[in-house]
Amino acid sequence: MVLKTRIRRLGAAALAAGALLAGAAAMAQDNRGAVRMVVPFGAGTTTDTVGRIVGEGLGRNLQQTLVVDNRAGAGGSTGTELVARSAADGRTLVMGTVGTHAINAALFSKLPYDPLRDFAPIAFIGYTPTLLVVAADSPIKSLKDLTEAAARPAGVSFASAGNGTSGHLAGELLAQRLGGRMLHVPYKEGAMALTSVMASQVDFMFYHPAAVMPQIKAGKLRALGSSGALRSAAASQVPTLMEQGIADFDLVAWFMLYAPVATPAAALAQLRTAAAAALAQPELMTRLREQGVEPGQMRAEDLQPFNQKELVKWAGLVKRSGAQVD
Repeated sequence: MVLKTRIRRLGAAALAAGALLAGAAAMAQDNRGAVRMVVPFGAGTTTDTVGRIVGEGLGRNLQQTLVVDNRAGAGGSTGTELVARSAADGRTLVMGTVGTHAINAALFSKLPYDPLRDFAPIAFIGYTPTLLVVAADSPIKSLKDLTEAAARPAGVSFASAGNGTSGHLAGELLAQRLGGRMLHVPYKEGAMALTSVMASQVDFMFYHPAAVMPQIKAGKLRALGSSGALRSAAASQVPTLMEQGIADFDLVAWFMLYAPVATPAAALAQLRTAAAAALAQPELMTRLREQGVEPGQMRAEDLQPFNQKELVKWAGLVKRSGAQVD
């Protein structure tokens, strides 16, 4: 099903930006100290880059220093739990992802936080499809070639940044749709997996446009398709898998900003106002799109229902994949 995020067009958002900024500035006068945004993944990852881009705009609108704190580990669970247990004073946030707030709930047998009950959503930042890529010199030059290779006795292999990641689950869904044999090869992190694909040690993988587009332009990778219902803004020349005849293949990574659930209503309102104003700025939106992220805004009352639907969708994929982390 096509992701429906009620994305506002820039024109409408820009008209409201002035009022939003004025409100945020007024409320910021009563705050003291820096705001900490926990990024539950390492420096240089897509989530880290998105967090820093959004953090610049958010801190500016709040008229406060905003510090990005990388707390990687356990598929993003380490940093996410840290925020769930932090003081609910509006000064500690987490840049959540489809992994931390949807996939992990089904992947981990004992997740140390509840994606819905422990958090108050602040803003939907955006989403990005992943690209199905092979080595530039791979004999697999099309989706048809991949289907035929998977049907042979030896089958094919696909890499991911780890069990239960969006790349792993996209590969499992592709195997279900195409049939044949597709062996999953998990790595500790995405860069290692991508290196193995470029070296033809593994046949293919699904990964973020920001990471693979430089390698495609350098002639080291070839993109066969995109995992979303719509083409990636960063790779508009790459057709979606649905365009190529694979029905109901709409898997995208997304990013959402959260605070601890007990954060006072006034602080939540301030944060939401400042975040909405930041996401209405053309420069910030351009920088997100350069990372392959389609920015968007969602009404505050729609954030939790969206999260709930994503939990259900990804739980089904995790169950079918058999992935589990104890």
